[in-house]
This record gives sequence, C-alpha cells and structure tokens, in this order.
Amino acid sequence: MLNKNLRLFHLGWVIILIGALLAHFIQTSGGISIRDIRFNGNNGQVLSGLLYVPPGVSAENKAPAILAVHGYINSRETQSGFAIEYARRGYVVLALDQSGHGYSDGPAFANGFGGPGALAYLRGLDIVDTDNIGLEGHSMGGWTVLAAAATMPDAYKSLVLEGSSTGAPFAMEGTPEWPRNLAVVFSKYDEFSQLMWNVDRAQDVADSPKLQAVFGTDQAVVPGQVYGDIAQGTARILQMPNTTHPGDHISPEAIGYSIDWFAETLDGAEPLPSSDQIWLWKEIGTLIALVGFVVLLAGTFQALLGAQAFAHLRDTPVKAAHSERGAKWWLGFAISAFVPVLTYYLFFGWGEQLLPASALLPQTITSQIAFWAVLNGLIVFLVGLVLRGEKVNARGNISGSILIALATVGIGYLFVLAADFLFKIDFRFWVVALKPLSLVQAKIALVYLVPFTLFFVLALRGLHTGLTVAGDSRLKQYLSNIGALALGFLVFLAFQYGWLLFAGHLFSIEEPLNTVIAIQFLPLMTIIAFLSTFTYRRTGSYLPGAFINALFVTWYIVAGQATQFPVS
Repeated sequence: MLNKNLRLFHLGWVIILIGALLAHFIQTSGGISIRDIRFNGNNGQVLSGLLYVPPGVSAENKAPAILAVHGYINSRETQSGFAIEYARRGYVVLALDQSGHGYSDGPAFANGFGGPGALAYLRGLDIVDTDNIGLEGHSMGGWTVLAAAATMPDAYKSLVLEGSSTGAPFAMEGTPEWPRNLAVVFSKYDEFSQLMWNVDRAQDVADSPKLQAVFGTDQAVVPGQVYGDIAQGTARILQMPNTTHPGDHISPEAIGYSIDWFAETLDGAEPLPSSDQIWLWKEIGTLIALVGFVVLLAGTFQALLGAQAFAHLRDTPVKAAHSERGAKWWLGFAISAFVPVLTYYLFFGWGEQLLPASALLPQTITSQIAFWAVLNGLIVFLVGLVLRGEKVNARGNISGSILIALATVGIGYLFVLAADFLFKIDFRFWVVALKPLSLVQAKIALVYLVPFTLFFVLALRGLHTGLTVAGDSRLKQYLSNIGALALGFLVFLAFQYGWLLFAGHLFSIEEPLNTVIAIQFLPLMTIIAFLSTFTYRRTGSYLPGAFINALFVTWYIVAGQATQFPVS
C-alpha cells in the first residue's frame, strides 16, 4: 500500500528533474555560466540579478555586455529567452530584478527602477568591454534602461525597447539624438499602444507623432528602415513582430530583432544568425518542471494520506448535491464560471481605490486580487445556499487539514528551492512562474494568506457541496470542476484577444494591464480545480484542498508581484 501511495510522488519529482535538467543544459549551452548575484544600487538599495557569462571571458579577454530588464510584475527569469541568446553570442548579460520585483529591494519605481545602479554595476565588472554595452528592456523594463541611459548618457552604445517607449509616463522624452542607437520593437498586437505611443491600435504606431519625433521625421516611420547614423549614435529602427505585448518574451521574431540590432551596433559578438535560437527548449523544460510540481503536490498529499498520522482524514464523498445536470445545476455552474469574470474589472478597480499600498498590504495588485477573490467567494457561497440541490454536509477536520496542507506545500517548496539552488531555474512557462519567496515576501505572504484562505474555503465549499453530480466518472468530475473555475476566463480571454486580432485593440481598451494579468488566471484556476478535486475525492472534504490552494496561490502571487510600499 505504501509503495502504491508513493508512485505519484515519485512521478512528480522525476518529471521535475527531467524539466530542470533540460532547462539547465539549454541555458548553460556551450559553457555559459549563470551567477545569482546581489549588489548595491543607488541610495543603499540592494539589487538582484542573474549574470550570464560566456565561456572564455575574463579580465584579460573582455566581452561586450547587455543589461536586460523585465517589465512590470515580472522578474529576472522572464528575460531568459533574450539573455540565453545574447550570452550564446558572446555577451555578458545582467538580467535584472528591477526595484520592488523579485529579490531586489522595494519599493517598485524607486531609484530609476534600479536601472542606473545596474548599469553602474555592469560597467564595474572587469570582464566587460565598457565601450560596447547595450541596454534592453521590455515594457516597464524599457523605462528602467532609459533611466540608466538618462543618468549615464555616455555609458552605453545602443538600446532596444521591447514593447516600451520614451517619454511619458515614466521616461525622458526621446529625440532624434537620445537615446543612442535606438531600436523600437513594438508588436503588431501590443495591448499597450495607447500608453506607450498614444495610438489606439499597435499597427498604427508608425503614424504616432510621438514615435516620429524620436525618429526625426514627420512621415510614417518605415519598419525595418534604419534612420540616422550608427557611428554618430543617432540610428533608429522600428520593428513590428507578429505577437502581443507579453508575447514578446516567447517570440523568436521579437528576440531576433534585438539580436540583430546589437549585432549591428555593438562590436565583439559572435557572428551567429538571429534565426539560430534555442531558448524555447529552456522554456519547455521549466514548463515540464511546473507540471511536475503539480503532480508532486498531488503525490505528496496522497503519500501523506497513506501515513498513520493522517489516516483519520481518509474518506470518500458520501452524497452528491445533484442526481443529474438539470436547470439548477447549469445555473449554478454558469454563475461559478462567469460571475468572477463579469466582476473582474469592477472589483479590481474597487480594490485599487480601497486598498492602496501600505505597510500592511504593500503589493497593490495582490491586494486587488485578494479583494476580488473574497467578494467572489462570498457570492459563490451565497449562491450555493440558494441553488444547492440535496443538502450535503460540509465535513472536515480543520486541524488535520491544515497540517496536511502545510506538509504538502512545504515539501513542494523544498523542490522549488532545490531547483533554484542547483539549476538556477524557477518553474514557469511564459508569464506563469513559481519561484522561492524572499524573506520579505514570506512576511508579506503571511498577511495575504488570510483573505486567500477565506476565498478558497468559501469557493471550494460551494464547488464540492453545490455542483457534485451522482454517477459522475472521475474524468467528468475533474472536467466539470475545471470548467466551473476556469471556463469563464477561457471565454473572456478568447473574446478579448479575438477582438484584438480583428479590431487591432482589446475590447476593453482601457484595461490592458488587468487583461494581461487575467492570462495567468486560466492555468491557475485549472491547477486549483485539479488539486481541489484530487483531495476531495480522497477525503470527502473540501478543507484540505482549500488550505493547499490557499498556501500555493498566496506563495505564487506574492513571489511574482511588485512591492509598492517599502517593507523590511
């Protein structure tokens, strides 16, 4: 029995190991070394980064270098596609956690987003050719490198803005002479075209007066055409890959344009064509590790449930709420799936107004998500009381459920720590990423754990006591619960991005950030439904799944968000 209970656990760590090794070998391809570093920025700020060093680089054999910076509510690992390809071509790369993100001191937006301090650090490395330094930033990371360029105008040679812009709201206005040798890589379906270049549709960015002023023309900018002169530092080029704003991170086209620009404007790189890219395999590796992590949590729970200490939690659901899927069930399903989406922008807006960043709640977006979650948990709970079928008693051992949840997530956390320590990776795909918490983030998480626990207790109680159907197969039960939590976001995102594809902008044109944030909800809700259903089927209680998901989701969100209020 014990061996059977351990099978899923073993499968989980084997999947993690396969993914971690694949990611590790890709990002260290050809002898690249990766160092997890901390250094002092401006005003005593401690900044974090990953330093990619190509083989053979030393104080006697200096290399060109690139400062690569992620966007808002991302981290240094988000730039790994860019960093891997730059390092493969011989550049020393500093992938920065900008201020208030990842492991860099907060608050966000402080000290030029950390850009000036990071550029000074990069220039201070004895392995760097200081005459050949490039700057690359995505979204808010663009404003980070522009802050560095404004502070030290002679400390770099060229700059790439990926999905970003000069000028308002957070950068110095661009001119035909500043910044030096500028490439603007702005995707045809970028959600932030209004914010960045004052045009409703990203396809129209070439007609933006703001962009034209930077290029020194009053005509439409021609994509792919070089304006100005590289030798004089006044060169400009616009490139428009076929992707979205967050899609730049997983676009060979977007990454390739930046490779080409640095090859043209910096000396000392390897002549490797931009079409030769391997970073996607690293992304696949960390995706495999993320899938393995979910399997590991399920396997850990099952193994613990087989131990004598948690034997009292083993049980099976005794009764279903519905004998069949009638009108009442479908109404409850629709409310569960679509009310959270219909209230998404509204409750996020209320959360922003009512819960500004403070010492107690220092992460603005985490506060918004928590506010939205609690209100929707209450709605689902109340609707469940009205629409439930046969009465199903909400059983559960609270103390035992808390202990097994702590043990399950704690063991999963150890594997994430090990992957970070041994392989310098987190568990991610694209914008979905799970990484260890810093000490400051761990303190923050303790506060946000309270509202997220309330949400999951209310929401999963409603799910498992209000939408269970007698006679459902295992597959049908899993799919039904995943649909109840994730279907609304699938429809929402399909509608928004379908509109973007055909109209050139999101339907909710004023909500680009919150729309991009919603992309993470789709896989996250799927994972939540899977873990909750898995634990419910083995205990007959919604509580173990509620506590496991509360711990996991709080960790996931807090580790990936920006901290807007200084916390020590």
